[in-house]
Amino acid sequence: MTQTVESLFDTGLERYKAGESVDSLIPVFKEVCDRAPRTSSAWICLSWLYLLNNKPNLAYKAANKAVKLNPQDPQGRINLALAMLETGQKGLREHIDFAQQLIFVNPEWADEIKNSIQDGLNRKPDWQNLIKVKKWLFEE
Repeated sequence: MTQTVESLFDTGLERYKAGESVDSLIPVFKEVCDRAPRTSSAWICLSWLYLLNNKPNLAYKAANKAVKLNPQDPQGRINLALAMLETGQKGLREHIDFAQQLIFVNPEWADEIKNSIQDGLNRKPDWQNLIKVKKWLFEE
């Protein structure tokens, strides 16, 4: 029996939180994106996994899709800015600024973003671009 898209997504998130490797989770979230292509949260997760896996071009495509589907999600904007930073693209500041505004109006998002950044640094401690983005978001 095939899992529903929702249960596949939830299982993938649980496996991620349990510390499973990014390599084994990318196919799970690719399948979710293939089966539910209008689900921005799946694209956000996939872009994050690509960023952690040093695949910034794929991360950019996934994050761009997430932002188009849901421009009001700060994590999507942050993933897109990170992917742009890692691929040397211009125009990432607008995404950082927009994410800052979203975080400002919703303190719960600020906590989620801080947790996400900490998770990224736990998994990839030397992630200089994430450290930059963290400073831009919370120290400026």
